[in-house]
This record gives sequence, C-alpha cells and structure tokens, in this order.
Amino acid sequence: METQSLLLTVITFLPLASVAALLVLRSDDHVWIRRIALAASVAEFVISLLLLRGFDSTDAAYQFQEFYNWIGPSIHYHLGIDGISLFLVLLTTFLTPLAILCSWNSIHENVKGFFVCLLVIETAMIGVFVSLDLFLFFVFWELTLIPMYFMIGMWGHERRIYAAVKFILYTMFGSILMLVAILWLYRHTGTFDLPMIEDFLARGVPLSPTTELWLFGAFFLAFAIKVPLFPLHTWLPDAHTEAPTAGSVILAGVMLKLGTYGILRFCLPLFPSAAHRMAPLIAVLAIIGIVYGALVATVQHDLKRLVAYTSVSHLGFVVLGIFAFSTISIQGSIYQMLNHGVSTGALFLAVGMLYDRRHTHEIKEFGGLTVPMPILMAFFLFIALSSLALPPLNGFIGEFLILIGTFQSHHAWAAWAASGAVLSAIYLLWAYQRVAFGPVTVEKNRTLPDVSHRERLILVVVAAAIIFMGVASPLFTRRMETSTNAMLQQMSDQLNRAQEANRRPAAAPPRVILPARSSHSALATFAERRVAQ
Repeated sequence: METQSLLLTVITFLPLASVAALLVLRSDDHVWIRRIALAASVAEFVISLLLLRGFDSTDAAYQFQEFYNWIGPSIHYHLGIDGISLFLVLLTTFLTPLAILCSWNSIHENVKGFFVCLLVIETAMIGVFVSLDLFLFFVFWELTLIPMYFMIGMWGHERRIYAAVKFILYTMFGSILMLVAILWLYRHTGTFDLPMIEDFLARGVPLSPTTELWLFGAFFLAFAIKVPLFPLHTWLPDAHTEAPTAGSVILAGVMLKLGTYGILRFCLPLFPSAAHRMAPLIAVLAIIGIVYGALVATVQHDLKRLVAYTSVSHLGFVVLGIFAFSTISIQGSIYQMLNHGVSTGALFLAVGMLYDRRHTHEIKEFGGLTVPMPILMAFFLFIALSSLALPPLNGFIGEFLILIGTFQSHHAWAAWAASGAVLSAIYLLWAYQRVAFGPVTVEKNRTLPDVSHRERLILVVVAAAIIFMGVASPLFTRRMETSTNAMLQQMSDQLNRAQEANRRPAAAPPRVILPARSSHSALATFAERRVAQ
C-alpha cells in the first residue's frame, strides 16, 4: 500500500490551523473573527470536495490512507475513508459554514471563543470519521465533547449549565466503557490499528461468545448514548433546547451520527456474532424510539424541543436499518444519516431565525406568521416536508430504503417502523399550522421582519441540498454500495468461521502479540496483507 497525499490531514486539521489566526486577533475585533472563521470553513468544504474526484466507488478498501508511526510501535497515525465515511466528512464540512453564518448576529459575548469552539469541533468530528487507529479515534471522540460542552454551557439559554453537565456525564460514561473495550482488544491483538484487528479476528484470533458479547456491549452502549437510542436519549432534548442555534445544528447534523457511524465501523465488523444475537433487542428499542419520539414530539409546546424529539424518532430508523443486516437497509441508514443532518439541521436553523426575532421557542407565542414572514414560512414548510419524508425530497429516499431492506427479512419490524412516518406528518404539520396559519394573536408578531439576505442564502443552500439529495440519490448510494457489501461479506465469513469452530473440539485460541517494529515494517506488513486479500 502506498500512502497517498496528505488530503485527509489537510481536511482534518485546517479548521484547527485557522484557530491560530483567530487567536492572533483582538477579542473585540468581531468583524474579522467572523470573516476568518467563515472563510476557513468554506475553504474546508471546497477542499473536501476533492475526495469525490479521487474516490473509487468500485474499491471496498480504505482510500486516501495515511499511515505513520506515532507513539511507540503500537499506536499509529492512520487515516482513511471508505464509502461509509466519505459523505459523513462532506456533511460535516457542509454544515459548519451554515452554523457560522447563522451565528453571525446572534452571538455577542466572547465571540472569539465561540468560533474557536466551532472550528475545533469540526476538526474533532472529521477526525472521528477518518481515524483507522482505535487510540486516535478515541482521542478525536473525546475532543468532540469539550467544545460542545462549552458551547452549551457558555452560550446557551436559561438552563444551560444543567444541560451541559448532563450532556457530558452521559457521553463520558459511555466513553469509559469503550476505552476499556479498546484496551482489551489491544491486549488480545497487540495493536490499535483497525484493519489489522479486523484481519486478526478474521484469520484465527477468535473471541469466545461471552467475551465478544461483553466487548460488543461496551462499544454499543457508548455509541447508543451518542445516537441517542431509547432509553438513553434523555440528555438530548435538554441539550438541544438550551444550546445556541449553531450548537443545535452541529449536534443534530453531525454529532449524533458519530454514534451510528461507530456502530457500522466497529460493532458490526468486529463482533458479528454478538451483533446478530442482540439484533432483535436493539430493533425493538429502535422501534420504540421511533414511535415514542414521534408521540412525545406531538405534545411539545416548545418548538425547539419538538425538533429535538424528531431526532430520537428519525435516528431510530437508522439503527433499525443497520440491524436488519441488508445491503439496501444499511445503504438507507447511511443515506438517512445525511438526510437527517441536512433536514433537521435546517429545521433548527429556521427555529433559530424565529428565536432571533422573538426570543422564545413557545409555540403559543407564534401564529399567523405567514403574513409578516412569508419567505421564512415558505422555507419552513419545505424543510418540514423534507423531514416527514415527502417524495421526491431527500428524507423519502432514506426511509424508503430502510423499510424495504427491513421488510425483506423482518415484516413486523418494518410494519411498526412505518407508523413513525405517519406520526412525523402529524407532529410536523400540526406544529407548522400553529406557527404559520390562523390569526396573529400576539401583537409583536405583526411587525416581525422577514429573512435577511444572509438568512435567505442559508435557506436557499439547504433547500438546494434537499432537492439534490432527493433526485440524485444514486450519486450517493452508488459510492456506499461496495463498502456496505464488503462489510456484510466480512461479517458473513466470520460467522461461518465461528460456526465451524464450534463444531470442532474446543481448543485454546492462540494469543497473538505483535512484536515491536518500526513504522516502515508495520506499513509493509499491512500492505502485504491487503495485497494478499
């Protein structure tokens, strides 16, 4: 394997490098702080598009790999992407400039610190998606918590401290369990490198069923908290309600996808037997989350909290599609991650624009807004239709693929999950009716200004993305298919080996420990294994 260009390193650390430019500026130079942050995020998005040009959709292996020795012989700086992580990187670079634009006039205190947090969290999230070393992955995973904690706790609303502490306690608990599982895997295989661990587990370093179940549980619990999967979701509504608009956009748009991505990247390929054993229970929890999140969203009186509960429902679809173990359902889950990031992020943007004018999220404080704000309400309706999966918008493609793939093997799961699509139409359209239609009952609403040029640009961009993803979905799914098939084939092969091993007389599995080696030796060994495959 020949290490390719440093494109992934540039994409990962460009936002962090731009933080240095912000730190040089005076804290009261708000104009240039905003300009530099926006310029850096736009440049980041443009550079990330180069991944599409060089990505080979027929190759299931990790691409754009970078492999260097980092800490001792066992911890490496190993980056790479495949069809599962490619568009999640692009989603991150797409939403960050919009988060900066929506904060242009709404953040007035410690402006430099706020935009520093946004850029740092962009680096951390991209790092999670491109890391192929478990130690490096865990570093980036933990790094995402710090800036989001400060964004909620410093720039949030009335109960921001409570929401920030609850957010970090939940996620840190899961992180500790995942760290223990990572260290156990290192002790068992002698490496933190993900492709090497996959290779060892596939070539005769088996895990006992009990051990595999415990390791799967440790990883899965960390990711389920981040998703969040019912009943581990209680931190999310508080975090969304109290976070500033940009924080909610990043949290819903990208950070929740770290959990579903982790399930796909680690839980399924490393522990296929445990994943199949736990699939019925996880599917039940996902379906409960779909229905419960929709029902609770229906009765909310706080508009932002309502949108927060939609994430519980929509991401239940994603988890269900993953554990249906079908190529179609998993492609639908990956695509639904992207759809949810764009549509729900756009909902939070629209709600944030309302908050900037009225400084409230209470639905009863609105009503009849189509008269003073026709443009904003038109975009709000369009985004709501996208979120409730109206054809041919983006949300329909993801949910339809998930339901088709799930129905092929589990009719009951798909039938129950389909009720979530009906409920989503109820809570979104009813909320829109109360906000936009009827008489203007609050006098302040009669003179509310419609969208500014900056806000119109934000809404046009997300609307264009919604339409493009709805009508051009094959451009996305085609690049996911090879990696998805390869992952399912890897799971099938490991399950077959495990069944064969169970038929033989029990024997103590060999414990393989890698000897100390230089980075060149490790890279050569890794290349030889890939070529042999």
